[in-house]
Amino acid sequence: MLRGNFHTHTVFCDGADTAQAMVEQALALGFTHLGFSGHMDPDIHMDLEAYDAEIRRLQEAYRDRIEILRGVELDGLYRPDGVQASAERALLRKMEYVIGSTHYIESPSGGPLGSVDDTWERLRTFCAEEFGGDFYRLSKEYYRTEAEVFARTDCTFVGHFDLVTRFNDERHFLVEEDPRYYMPALETMEYLVSKGLPFEINCGAVNRGRKAELYPNRFLLKKLREMGGEILISSDAHQKELLAGGFDTAVRTAVASGFTHTLFPEHGADGRIVLRETALEGTI
Repeated sequence: MLRGNFHTHTVFCDGADTAQAMVEQALALGFTHLGFSGHMDPDIHMDLEAYDAEIRRLQEAYRDRIEILRGVELDGLYRPDGVQASAERALLRKMEYVIGSTHYIESPSGGPLGSVDDTWERLRTFCAEEFGGDFYRLSKEYYRTEAEVFARTDCTFVGHFDLVTRFNDERHFLVEEDPRYYMPALETMEYLVSKGLPFEINCGAVNRGRKAELYPNRFLLKKLREMGGEILISSDAHQKELLAGGFDTAVRTAVASGFTHTLFPEHGADGRIVLRETALEGTI
């Protein structure tokens, strides 16, 4: 099993457990590394100052037992406002790594943002009102937004690339083999690979029973490999019991897609995050 996870949520955002409980679970699993990545989205976001202080405390308290990384999952459309905006931006710049994610897309009419990760009913309504019920138009807009994630977040790696398909196993609103769907996805993937961005293999939908396939799906993963892209495997854990959830499936899928290694973030000699290659062979 892989000995680290870098997409981890706690009670600071929409997770079920405290950060300390996650650290204790990581130790019980034999992890050597644990990266925290609380949400900073238009809808779900944290008290960033309190989060920063707690993760720093845990880094010091457990520094001889496990390497803890202090990160965030930053949505490309998140815009801090109000009196705390300046302080929040400063804290975001001090995070050790950033997962660049797209949970929201803009409304063509200029109305409220639409989420692809909320409920099926809200997504369907948003598509009907803003895209005439055409989910291929909506997914094209999703990938247009995803293409901007690096410029908007300066991220370390891309989170759950094809999240727009979250409800597709049950609702079948997209044919993922249709060029109207996959061509915008591939164009965006190729662009982000050209920027040197690794892509997360995200186990969250699989380990929570939401989908049969990981993000990205197998077709996109094989294309990512052909493009020379890199991967990083994470559980997207929102509860301690799923901290390593789906790792074996992700490793097998990665190997079947042609990958020989995953990337493993850790602190370098200067304290900044480096991405170390870790062989996939022997991790199942």
